[in-house]
Amino acid sequence: MRRAYSVETVRAAEAALMKRVPEGALMQRAAAGLAAACGDLLRRTGRVYGSRVLLLVGSGDNGGDALYAGARLARRGAGVRALLLSPDRAHAGGLAALLAAGGQVADGPDDIGGAPDLVVDGITGIGGRGGLRDDAVALLRAVLRDRDRTPVVAVDLPSGVEADSGEVHGEAVHADATVTFGTYKPGLLIDPAAEHAGALRLVDIGLGPELPEPPDLEALQYADVAALLPVPGAGSDKYSRGVVGVVAGSERYPGAAVLAVAGALRGGAGAVRYVGPGADAVIARFPETLVHAGPPSKAGRVQAWVLGPGLGDGRWAEEAAADVLAADVPVLVDADGLRLLEPDTVRTRTAATVLTPHAGEAAALLGVAREEVEAGRLAAVRELAARYRATVLLKGSTTLVAEARDTPVRVNPTGTGWLATAGSGDVLSGLTGSLLAAGLAPRDAASVGAYLHGLAARHGSDGGPLSAQDVADGIPAAWRDVRAG
Repeated sequence: MRRAYSVETVRAAEAALMKRVPEGALMQRAAAGLAAACGDLLRRTGRVYGSRVLLLVGSGDNGGDALYAGARLARRGAGVRALLLSPDRAHAGGLAALLAAGGQVADGPDDIGGAPDLVVDGITGIGGRGGLRDDAVALLRAVLRDRDRTPVVAVDLPSGVEADSGEVHGEAVHADATVTFGTYKPGLLIDPAAEHAGALRLVDIGLGPELPEPPDLEALQYADVAALLPVPGAGSDKYSRGVVGVVAGSERYPGAAVLAVAGALRGGAGAVRYVGPGADAVIARFPETLVHAGPPSKAGRVQAWVLGPGLGDGRWAEEAAADVLAADVPVLVDADGLRLLEPDTVRTRTAATVLTPHAGEAAALLGVAREEVEAGRLAAVRELAARYRATVLLKGSTTLVAEARDTPVRVNPTGTGWLATAGSGDVLSGLTGSLLAAGLAPRDAASVGAYLHGLAARHGSDGGPLSAQDVADGIPAAWRDVRAG
């Protein structure tokens, strides 16, 4: 599991560790890891010896890390030059080490000695706020002008992004890879900042024992998901596997019902009960579905409900929503169902509620602009979870799952742009609903659902465009992948 901690927590852990190790040891550990990562990148397209490396050096510890790493690369035969944004405030020890190893300090962008094979971003660190300053932007543009293919490695965090929130205010470095130290930072895992980070490499500097529980953010990996998957045993029946009810679709959007049911069936439900106007379309595609004219409370036993995809906003939809929300089983609310919610109704439910908005729906629930949600995804998902006292799965380029309780926010690592297709969210709703019905806790059901959904898209797309039905059809293969590790 990838775990991420806030800047405040990281700094407290570093301070505690520095009391137990020799002075400068943490920076040397970080520099060693950074130099190794840079060496790996250089060897992919050539070799370290004779390569040209340019360091962009700010005044903080990240600049020191870059300088010490540059010294190590220079001792291996690389031609290393440093551009100092604040020459009088550069890390003295790091600068001395670079010069002693044969590195040089450039007088400006025109003195970098030819096109570099690698650029190391050590401009700002995890404490940076508000994007890059104008002088840093001008320097970056001058260095990378007409050199779009020059790889950039960020030190700890791409300069200009917000470490704690993943927000990007103004200009920021776009790195091909980020080498981070001790632990991940939330901004490395959450868009829009994550889009600036490139491939991530974590360097162990001994910080682990100093980091508290729980982390601020976590991302499940294969083994974590495999441990949560509900796998039937020899004595299982449809009820022990989970029966999920689906209230979705309308005369205008019958396909939403079909896709939600597809996600539920592919997600391992023992049975699916469908209530809504799309019964004919559902039965035509999935004859095993148990259909009912309604109301939902009369449809038969279920262990979780999925409410909302394509439901519309007529009287029938309102009555069905009220009926489902009154049930004493977990309820997942998506799409049109979100517009029918009253916060007090959700807060006072005795069973769990999972909300699955995209950015536009989250903005409507919070009463803010969509752009505000997209720019501050972590703050938005936390606020929604607290306001509704629910588990919230915020869909998007990085899907986030938050609870009202003080548990780490989870970020899904399997998302892909191919999921931005009509009906994909309906499949996710059915899939997650089936996991709720199987007995997974709401946070686990949402996290595993998002993880499988992303993997399913990769199977369904085969690297190209896909439909929502392709996503549903890819779920069994995603399930097998996870179990196989």
